[in-house]
Amino acid sequence: MAMNQIRLSVLDQSPIRKGVTAEQAVRETVELAKLTDQLGYTRFWISEHHNTGGLAGSTPEVLLAYLGSQTQNIRIGSGGIMLPNHSALKVAENFRMLEALFQGRVDLGLGRAPGTDRITASVLNPSNNFREQDFVEQLLDLQNYFHDRAEEGPVQTKIRAIPQVQTVPEMWMLSSSGQSGLFAAHFGTGFSFAHFINPVGGAQAVELYRAKFQPSEDLQNPIVNVALFVFCSEDEEKIRQHQAMMDYRFTQLERGGNLNPVSFDDIKNVTYTAAEQERIRFNRHRVVTGTPDEIKDKLTRMANTYNVGELIAITIAEDFDDRLESYQLLAQQFNLSGVSNNTKAIA
Repeated sequence: MAMNQIRLSVLDQSPIRKGVTAEQAVRETVELAKLTDQLGYTRFWISEHHNTGGLAGSTPEVLLAYLGSQTQNIRIGSGGIMLPNHSALKVAENFRMLEALFQGRVDLGLGRAPGTDRITASVLNPSNNFREQDFVEQLLDLQNYFHDRAEEGPVQTKIRAIPQVQTVPEMWMLSSSGQSGLFAAHFGTGFSFAHFINPVGGAQAVELYRAKFQPSEDLQNPIVNVALFVFCSEDEEKIRQHQAMMDYRFTQLERGGNLNPVSFDDIKNVTYTAAEQERIRFNRHRVVTGTPDEIKDKLTRMANTYNVGELIAITIAEDFDDRLESYQLLAQQFNLSGVSNNTKAIA
């Protein structure tokens, strides 16, 4: 169905640009949160990545506490907490504290990927066996902690997540394959599809989530959004350079390399093998770029394809001002001012 009003949100990874320190990258995330709060974006999510030189966002639960104090209306959340890296009790306590501080505007987005390589994941949580059943049990534990209840057992009945606040953060499952969409449906949480990771099969995953959704005490109706890389500019040369940079980043990752900061001048003469060129053509479906008029049409078609009313934009730009401007142009095109942040009743 066609969407009358598309809501826009942000996923930020605190990218470290060439010549910029990690400290500055984090400050840029804060500045972006303040701007998008003023512009009327629905939510601002931050990611969890480890052992990478190109992204500074490793501890969403820490940064969210500061972002909440610097914003007024925008929902703040994780996109996501990589649950296998953590104790379910500690995640529950972190997000209960955030809910105590910023009641009614906290999102807990959860992923089951490690957000890093297997070796680093094993150091983050030495007991992580990467088993799907462990993840399911953690989800169950989380919901029990948030509602001060316990399964039968001598340990669980003695534990409460502190502080015992009266409200629960809005829970979301993140997925790039669709499997976690089934978990979201079973546990009655929101579902966010990572088109920026996998541009294939997302619409079917969303449809299956809706069909299988079981209401929970926190969510009566399914809610969905889709995250994708977006870059908008009035300068077509900047758009071309941005696409070339994204082509390089994807290829760099697939070669097994790290996301080390580079500039366009560093990569403008890079050549690719035939196989890499084929992967570039595929990976370009993960990114939406264009001038303001073009971007509105492209994103509207994307929302209609997925049958969703909310898109999450991830923008990595060589120049921070270009990153800010991209979000400003999107807000203008979609008339974000006055859009409600109350998403509970919106599918």
